[in-house]
Amino acid sequence: MQDLSAFQHPRFARMYERLSAEAERHGMTGLRRRLLSGLSGRVVEVGAGNGLNFPHYPPQVSEVVAIEPEDRLRALGERAAALAPVPVTVVRGHGGSLPYDAGSFDAAVVSLVLCSVPDSAVLLAELRRVLRPGGELRFFEHVRSANPVRGVLQDLITPLWRLVAGDCRPNRDTAAAIREAGFVIEDADRFVHRATPGSPALTHILGLARRP
Repeated sequence: MQDLSAFQHPRFARMYERLSAEAERHGMTGLRRRLLSGLSGRVVEVGAGNGLNFPHYPPQVSEVVAIEPEDRLRALGERAAALAPVPVTVVRGHGGSLPYDAGSFDAAVVSLVLCSVPDSAVLLAELRRVLRPGGELRFFEHVRSANPVRGVLQDLITPLWRLVAGDCRPNRDTAAAIREAGFVIEDADRFVHRATPGSPALTHILGLARRP
């Protein structure tokens, strides 16, 4: 059994449960639908959290394997899975070591995850391994701003942000990391989004990459 002690953030999980519900009422639902639109076949979602993506998987998806290391969020995800419109299996684990054969999945989904994993390159390498050739990577992440002043500000606040936000690093260049992992980005929308009325406005990317 994997040691997931480093992934336990109970205070953040409780906070995220409340904030994510509020974010759904302020535009996040539409972004989740955009992220998952057109998916089909067998999908692995890493860092599935409390399962807020689950209601938006299209009927062409035959199965979702949802990986979540944080105990409280995984329990909430299991409840959400029971109500999902497609079959969802919630699995205890983390993205740095996926217990699946190469080419096992048609698509992979990461949603506000690559900012918080210890090493995004390791996770992306695992996703590339378990995707079939031509498989899709769908991503929705907040990233370092292209504005130099905002980018430096993100660098400065990252140490404190990590402490209060479940080890999230808001200053990662995730698009570059996806390319460096060997994916080809076919579509990426870059925009500023405020998850809730009282939260900071952060640069996000939402798009699709493909395993060659």
